[in-house]
Amino acid sequence: MLDPWTTKLVRPPLKFLAHLAYQMGISPDQITLTGFLTGMAAVPMLYLHEYTAALVLILINRILDGMDGALARMKTPTDAGGFLDITLDFIFYPAVVFGFALADPGKNAMAAAALIFSFIGTGTSFLAFAAMAEKSQIKSITYPHKSLYYLGGITEGTETIILFVLMCLFPDRFTVMAWGFTGLCWLTTLLRVMGGYLTLKKNTPADTYRKFL
Repeated sequence: MLDPWTTKLVRPPLKFLAHLAYQMGISPDQITLTGFLTGMAAVPMLYLHEYTAALVLILINRILDGMDGALARMKTPTDAGGFLDITLDFIFYPAVVFGFALADPGKNAMAAAALIFSFIGTGTSFLAFAAMAEKSQIKSITYPHKSLYYLGGITEGTETIILFVLMCLFPDRFTVMAWGFTGLCWLTTLLRVMGGYLTLKKNTPADTYRKFL
């Protein structure tokens, strides 16, 4: 929901950092992998209740995640790089939630499981539509620079990062925030399924159905 606005705000500094990386001969895939490993290092920090350290690692991950795309656009974006980027992102997000479950299993595990479950809904609806949109040659107007069709929703990348920041700052309120965001994720999933279905149906030629009659 907030991604269109935050993208405009962070694009200039990310482009500047990507330019520095370009001059140093660093590849987009190297930044992607570095960002992923940095973000995953937040999991043991959460387990150890080192929430400030975890927050720093999470933010570095997000900065590098933005840099790799900006750097790729300075060169020639590849399907392999886009695949690596989106796959590692979808591993990183539930990993952070898992870290909070490890921090206090008795208190946090159920809410963490529910939140990760809801991530399955948002993730699968996002990726399934992207695959079908590519097959149907439907292009995104809002995010033309993305490797795949970026289907928006109430809970996008910006909202998720805000959630992680708040969880690190106020870990005692993890369960309340997790349950609340779980509800928003399922609402996003419902809207994506409905919107995606109607969009694909509208873009399906009528004679396609006749072939099966």
